[in-house]
Amino acid sequence: MARGLKKHLKRFNAPKHWMLDKLGGAFAPKPSSGPHKSRECLPLVLIVRNKLKYALTYREVIAILMQRQVLVDGKVRTDKTYPAGFMDIVSIPKTNENALACKLCKVRSVQFGKKGIPYLNTYDGRTIRYPDPLIKANDTIRLDLETNKITDFIKFDVGNVVMVTGGRNRGRVGVIKNREKHKGSFETIHVTDADGHEFATRQGNVFIIRNGSKPWVSLPKGRGVQKSIIKEAKKRQEAKADGATA
Repeated sequence: MARGLKKHLKRFNAPKHWMLDKLGGAFAPKPSSGPHKSRECLPLVLIVRNKLKYALTYREVIAILMQRQVLVDGKVRTDKTYPAGFMDIVSIPKTNENALACKLCKVRSVQFGKKGIPYLNTYDGRTIRYPDPLIKANDTIRLDLETNKITDFIKFDVGNVVMVTGGRNRGRVGVIKNREKHKGSFETIHVTDADGHEFATRQGNVFIIRNGSKPWVSLPKGRGVQKSIIKEAKKRQEAKADGATA
């Protein structure tokens, strides 16, 4: 009987957000063990080949990575299936695609180690010693990748802007309106998006990205608003009509 982790992944079982076509083969790249869960990451091979279109085949991606051309969070990564996750910074200096030297990290926990040294754990597997005493679990910190030190942080409070990273509302952006604490169960967060629609999700599914009117990251084109199938169809029809008249 085989021992250890599985080394293969069928394309049928790959996460939907990878957006792999059904006729592209039987298998998908299985993410390596790393800072992000396999269902919540994107292997480097898919970023270089499928998203950025810098390679046509799997072997071309390996050749690019072995030339040490791709950096994740400021470090060279040559593993073709390295798991890049939410808020990770992928940069390619040769194409002048250099990202900022800082990133946002969600705090998982704050603890005390040996000799009473305080430290915190982030969602991407980092351990940072001697953090600000005001930083607590679920807060968001701005981390300088060169010095590995915290430059700023946002508290997990009502009125701040969050992005949902898990559950059925994944990808939506809104403002925290209310927090419901349930003893012995999950804490529920009520969020209102830019169109005024309110939805609820678990506390572990949200990521603080903005402190009131002080933006830290730019929002995507749709401002994180989820539209119904009818609204999306109407928008396509309007765009089609505008194209025909033009």
